[in-house]
This record gives sequence, structure tokens and C-alpha cells, in this order.
Amino acid sequence: MIRSSVTNMSRAAPTHADPVARGAAAVIGGPLGRFARVPASSWWTPGRILIVMAALAYSLGFLLDVPCTMNGWASPDRYEHLCYSDIPPLFSLRGFADGFFPYLETPPGGQPLEYPVLIGLFMQVAAWITQGIGVVVPDLNAPLAFFGVNVVLLYPFLLLAVVATARTMRARPWDAAMIALAPSVILAATINWDLIAIGLAAAAIMLWARKQPVAAGVLLGLAVSAKFYPILFLGPLLILCLRAGRMRAWTRLAIATIVTWLAINLPFAIANFDGWFYFYDFSSTRGQDFGSVWYAASLWGMPSIPADQLNLIATGLFLVLCGGIACLIWLAPQRPRLGGMLFLVVAAFVVTNKVYSPQFVLWLVPLAALARPRWRDFLIWQAGQVAYFVAIWWYLAGAGIDDAKGMTPEWYGFFIFVQVGVTIWLCALIIRDSLYPECDPIRTDGIPCDADDPAGGVLDGAGDHPLRARWPRHVADEADYADDPSERSTTTGA
Repeated sequence: MIRSSVTNMSRAAPTHADPVARGAAAVIGGPLGRFARVPASSWWTPGRILIVMAALAYSLGFLLDVPCTMNGWASPDRYEHLCYSDIPPLFSLRGFADGFFPYLETPPGGQPLEYPVLIGLFMQVAAWITQGIGVVVPDLNAPLAFFGVNVVLLYPFLLLAVVATARTMRARPWDAAMIALAPSVILAATINWDLIAIGLAAAAIMLWARKQPVAAGVLLGLAVSAKFYPILFLGPLLILCLRAGRMRAWTRLAIATIVTWLAINLPFAIANFDGWFYFYDFSSTRGQDFGSVWYAASLWGMPSIPADQLNLIATGLFLVLCGGIACLIWLAPQRPRLGGMLFLVVAAFVVTNKVYSPQFVLWLVPLAALARPRWRDFLIWQAGQVAYFVAIWWYLAGAGIDDAKGMTPEWYGFFIFVQVGVTIWLCALIIRDSLYPECDPIRTDGIPCDADDPAGGVLDGAGDHPLRARWPRHVADEADYADDPSERSTTTGA
């Protein structure tokens, strides 16, 4: 049910609805007054304030990396100071320092690049910029410069995630502050190149919310070309569109995603299949690794599972969870919101995966802001993620070193379960919101909103598919589909 118009956007103040936001507002003078007026011409729009927030938080994360930049990411300091990054060492280890082009060339004695194509191209551009700087600065510390160039080039993708999420929520732009200020974003943003996929995926959701499925598919295809996890978005969207009778929009989205992915990947697959396929081969053949429940179980004395068997077990468990999410979407009394379902499917993937790297939490942060914009719950979840972030580096600081002052394997296993546990807890809240819409903050907190699901896009105003409407307590009327006559013939048939 649509509750109010976007014309009330000036009342979309988080201090009116969120107790944590209300308490935190004391440092800037307290919550927005009941009769306060925000000048329409004010330069400090929510979007610009969010950009400043993101800039300050990202800068803080860079400052936390200074101990590593000063000593060249030497071990164990890079672990003890919590500033590890994959970026500097790969400049040399994957041939960028010597001019080898990713996927098409492999450095002697090295290995192909273990990342999807769009990240490899991004790394190559950063390497060219680094080499250009080296021409001007002969004594340049190339790995350090490569890291700095990547930090600068990755920042726009963080901004894209923040701004796209704010525009997706429309009347609730402040929810995107969860991305800008997330502790895990401050700590993990520059471990790897995940911000590329995160920004593109957030932009794809924004375009879907604006009822542009083809454009959303293009952005989603780009995101999948950077990290494979955004392909999971198509699953919940399929069931949501099926329930809403909007399959034409989903088909356009899926085709645009596939065509875009092929346009980027096919040239490299044709030119050098082995170099291009290495990422997928590496992902399928690796065994249990850091952060996964499988690795934690082995640290607690359980036998390790061979890689081929673990593939079947992890994939099977993930598919079972996907089936549960599909049932939730189909059977919930009111069609669940897109953000929550996307969070559930990505969370199901990371908690069952063979590896749960520290930066994987970044995949979930924008989805959490869409799924359940409640600061208390968000910060509890983030606290568990930060605890794990500290644990993995302190564990690695002493791994394989006798008498080292590092975290024991048993305690590290415990913090793996903490990380997975808080993610499952947040999933449980989202499932409850879907089964009991009166618990959903988007639908009940009183902040004006222009749609029942701000990210719903072409699902706005849709009723239930006739097959779904036969379920008890649900009646679908042809008028539910009157907003899109082109879909009526596909939603009212037997």
C-alpha cells in the first residue's frame, strides 16, 4: 500500500523514526524539530552531505593503512596493524609491473590473474597510470604508488553505491548513510577491488527502481563482470516478478545482463581461454578457506572436507536456502521488498561459501541499508563483522610462527561463527519483516515514502499472480494490473 506522496520528502528525517539516529543527533543540536523548515534552496542537500560523509570515512580508512604504507606491507606488521591489502603485492606478482596484459599474457613463473575481467581491466588502467607517474618520478615506489592510484580510482565506486542507494530510497536518502559510515567499509574498502561491483550493483538496483530494466541489466552485467555475486540478484527478482506478473521486465533485465557480460568477457575468452577461465577454475577447485564455517569447523577439530565434495555440499546447501527464499517470496502475506530478498540470497551465498573473505561484507552493506534501515540492528551486525576483521589479521599474524603473539586457531574459529551468526541474525529479522509486514521499518516507521517498496520499480502497484492469489487470504483483482495493460494478458490467464 502506498502511504504518502514524494511531496512530503522534506519530512524524511531519520531522527523522527530511528532511536539511534535521534540519540546521535545530540552532537549536532538534536533531532529535527516538529515545525522545522528545510529551505528548498539549501546547498547542503542530503546527497551532498552523504558524499562528504563517505569522503571523511574513506579518508579515515586510508589513514588506518598508513602503518602498512610506511613499511611496505611487511609481515607480520600488516596483520598486527589491521592494514592488509591485496593491491600492492599483485602489482608485481601478476605481471603489471613488467607490462604483461591480464588474461592475454602470463608473467614467466607466475600465474594468470584470478579476478573477473572488469577488475583486471581496472587494474591495468591503474598500472598504466602508475607507470606514467614513474616516468615523472624516477625513484617512485611503484607498489605504493599503485596502491594510491587504486585508492583514488575506487573512491568513485563507493560514491556511486552511496548516491545510487540514496536515490533508490528517494524519500529516505539518509538510509544511505549506513553505507557511507559503515565501520566495515572504513576498514575493508581497500583490501581488494570489490567496490567496483558494489557501486555498479547499487546503480543497477537504482535503475530497476526507476523502471528501467534494460539499463539496470546493463549495469548488472558490468557488476557481474567485476564480481560474480550480483548474478544472484536475478533469482529473487524472478520470483518477485512472477508473483507480480511482471515477467516481461525480468526478461529484459536478464537479457541485458547476459549480453553485457558476454560483450565484456567473450573477446578475452576467444583470445586466450585458459587465461580468462582461470578465475572460474580457481574458484571451483579451491578448498575450504579463511572465514568459512567449513574452515572454522576444521579449526575446532572436525575433519577437513575435500574440495570436490565441499563443492557439492556448499552448492547444495546454498540451493536449499535459495529454495527457502523463493518460498518466502511466494508465500509471504504481502510481496516482500526487493532489498530484503537480495540481502538474503547474497547472505546465503557467503555463509555457505568455501571462503568468507573480510571484504565480502562489503557486498552486503548496501543491501542491508535497503533491507532493514535500522541503525541499532545495523550496528550490532557491524560489530560482529568488525570483531571478525580484527580476529583474522591477528590470527594470521601468528600463523605458522612458533611462539608468535597471535590469536589461537580455536579463538579464530569462534569469531568466524560470530561473523556468520550476526549475519544469520540479521537475516532472521528480514524474514520476520517479510512474514509480518507490521514489523518492517520501511512500511511502519512513519517516514514518508512514495511506494510500498522504494526499490520495487516495475513491481510498484502490481497485484498477485492469479496462481498466487488462490492462496488463502489473498484475492487478486484484474484492477491490480490496470497500471500496466501490456501485462494484463499474462497475469489473468488460467
